[in-house]
Amino acid sequence: MAARCELTGKGKQFGNKVSFSLQRNKRVFKPNLQRKTFVVNGKKITMVLSTKAIRTLKKKGIIASA
Repeated sequence: MAARCELTGKGKQFGNKVSFSLQRNKRVFKPNLQRKTFVVNGKKITMVLSTKAIRTLKKKGIIASA
């Protein structure tokens, strides 16, 4: 799977892991990506979307809530 949402462009971000002793180590924050299949004009289209994008599409009524 790609490391980027095809709709919003949300991708990985970089930051620090901070221990109890406040030592910093580099880490990566990855988006929660899911494969979602849509039927558009009779054709199946599979997209890689973040869960935030899926929630927004459901809220706007673009995706029928299952």
